[in-house]
Amino acid sequence: MLAAAVAGCGGRADTTGPSAAGCPAVLQEAREDVTKAESTDSAWTGPTTGPAAVPGKSIVYVAQTMTNPGVAGVAQGLRRAAKAIGWEVRVIDGQGSPAGIQAALSQAVTLKPSGIVIGGFDPRLTSQQVARARAAGIPLIGWHAVDAPGPSTNPPLFTNITTKVQDVARISADWVIARSDGGAGVVLFTDDSIPFARTKADLIERRLADCPGVELLASANIPIPDASRRTPQEVSSLLSRFGKKWTHSVAINDLYFADAAPALRAAGKPGGGPPSNIGAGDGDPSAFQRINSGQYQAATVPEPLAQQGWQIADEFNRAFAGRPASGYVAPVHVVTADNSGGATSWDPRGYQEAYERIWRG
Repeated sequence: MLAAAVAGCGGRADTTGPSAAGCPAVLQEAREDVTKAESTDSAWTGPTTGPAAVPGKSIVYVAQTMTNPGVAGVAQGLRRAAKAIGWEVRVIDGQGSPAGIQAALSQAVTLKPSGIVIGGFDPRLTSQQVARARAAGIPLIGWHAVDAPGPSTNPPLFTNITTKVQDVARISADWVIARSDGGAGVVLFTDDSIPFARTKADLIERRLADCPGVELLASANIPIPDASRRTPQEVSSLLSRFGKKWTHSVAINDLYFADAAPALRAAGKPGGGPPSNIGAGDGDPSAFQRINSGQYQAATVPEPLAQQGWQIADEFNRAFAGRPASGYVAPVHVVTADNSGGATSWDPRGYQEAYERIWRG
């Protein structure tokens, strides 16, 4: 696999990597894409109509692991949305292992809730439990459960909520190409056990391959539940192998850079890079803090985690009312220290008010 990461947006392009290799059309396209994605004009473009709140519902959110900041951030958003719509929410932590996730979903089905959220794991790991939920008439909504947003027949999901993985992967690669002027030595951090993450990494590779001056140095396959234990050692090994050739990194989830930072710091690497680091999701508060302080992460392509928690509630409400899914997909966005405004999250403006107006009827 191939991948990449970047220097601070709006800053000087990194020139320590391989020389740019004749991809002027790709470079120009990447610069245009990045400029658009960095825009802070994030007004609400989602649904403004839908069914009034169906009362008395209960939701169980089954989390892949609550140590995944993206999974946890969506759970927090759902809790707030449930309070606004008048429902109950329970979170069950699968603790990152197949057995734990299967047990958590089994418990969820046994509770007989109005709906269940597949929070950040592959439903194929839990096919028996999914079949039980379907037999019981319990609608399922996924968050990062499958590659694409929207309804799914196999696995049976009323809808799956995510930004478009193609957009996230492309803008991550484009940012690398643009900020390095088409010349970089890159390392990818991924988790091949999650199909969504594997697809994202593959798409990043394909886009980066459009620019011959971008060189893959290594692909580190580290399961997210093992990241805190394995990433520091892997980073130390990569530094020994590649030295100054390693100019950029991209990770399928920001959390890898939280675990990479101590090893980079111990090796005397500056917080602003190289290597300069971009997270291709999920944009949790700690990622924003690293970006804002210039400490071992330069950018992120955030999911609007709070908004997606509210969207889960709205999509369930549509399911309970016999309506189709909304079809809303959040736009892709790039956050850097130059455009974050010091914030620790990103969500489209006005989403709470929009959903509350819908639910009031």
